Amino acid sequence: MDPTLMGAMSGVLGSVVGASATIATAWLTQKTLSKREQTRIDIRKREALYGEFINECSRLLMDALTHQLESPEKLLPAYAVLNRIRLCAPGAVLAEAENVTRRITDQYFSPNISTEEIRALARAQDADPLKSFGEACRTELESMHARI
Repeated sequence: MDPTLMGAMSGVLGSVVGASATIATAWLTQKTLSKREQTRIDIRKREALYGEFINECSRLLMDALTHQLESPEKLLPAYAVLNRIRLCAPGAVLAEAENVTRRITDQYFSPNISTEEIRALARAQDADPLKSFGEACRTELESMHARI
């Protein structure tokens, strides 16, 4: 083979390999950044969803302590958010969300409690009915942050 042709081919081949490495590196970097950004978006969406559930259930829990369920439509927003949680949350978060909605429903069908009983309940050791749900959410969100 002609030495000049061999030199030219080596130069072209070296340029192709160098360009391919640059393109591959850029592609992998972009793919990794896109995954990280998607995970950040997912975290923000779940934080908002879980916060909405906590707000709605907190309101219903307080109402259920002093009222009977007069219109079932009251529960609709909480069940709507629960079903949105069902779409994306892991089993532990979903199980805790279902426990909270079950507790709300049970409380609506229990006798109303007095202001003094609410005060005593608030001072009890395990007074927060949303604590387990919040802890399950925090665990899940921390694991998502670890993947970034």
